[in-house]
Amino acid sequence: MRYEELLREQLEHRTIREFKDEPVDPALLEVLKDIMNRTATATGMQAYSVIRITDEKTKEAIAEVGAQEYIARAPELWIFVVDVYRNSRIAREQGYELEAEADADRFFQGFTDAALAAQNVTNAVERAGLGAVFLGSILNDARKIIEILDLPRLTFPVVGLGFGVPNQEPQLKPRMPLEFKFFTDRYREYDNYMDVLADYDEEMKTYYDLRDANRRVDSFTDQVVTRLEKATRKRAELAVIAEEQGFHLVTGERDDAGSETGK
Repeated sequence: MRYEELLREQLEHRTIREFKDEPVDPALLEVLKDIMNRTATATGMQAYSVIRITDEKTKEAIAEVGAQEYIARAPELWIFVVDVYRNSRIAREQGYELEAEADADRFFQGFTDAALAAQNVTNAVERAGLGAVFLGSILNDARKIIEILDLPRLTFPVVGLGFGVPNQEPQLKPRMPLEFKFFTDRYREYDNYMDVLADYDEEMKTYYDLRDANRRVDSFTDQVVTRLEKATRKRAELAVIAEEQGFHLVTGERDDAGSETGK
């Protein structure tokens, strides 16, 4: 058996940002929802939810947050969310109000659950012959996304996923050689990353980004500096915003403001 052929869709993953103006088959959507629901989840708590966006004005508002117009044109737009609120309500309805419900562990369990579900759905989308784009840009203004989606306490946006029938054929984007990010038994450091990544830098400069009028991109090491220099103020506040949503990531202390009273 040739595993490369069996797993071709994952080996040839490309981000698709432009889609044909046609809906995704409703029958496929039902299967994708089931696949999302069957994704592995930390301790079985299923501490995430998905919000499917169908309202055009809501799509436009999310696209504005991400500063990416193509978000509003995606036939399907799903937002994956940390959701500890549901389990908190379940506990409270049984007479329990537990300190641990909002700790960092529960937050990161929910964050991981949501990210895994998003990737699992993407794998299925690509297997079905469609294309997808992850939208980390929703965190450019997490407070605004929370407002748009009417998210209650103990929830937090993680990532968006747009998908549909592809209307572009982007080049396969070069990836860093495995030796630099897949290790055995322990982490490996290199004396000079600029030297060992020189060939990868040259390969990256052959890639053309369809988002920028087919402009050839910079080397990977140049991109690292550019990205780190462009720290977004509101993204720097993500932990604080999570605290505002009731999670204990910064202070480690409970803030009962706005919390519900247990039985």
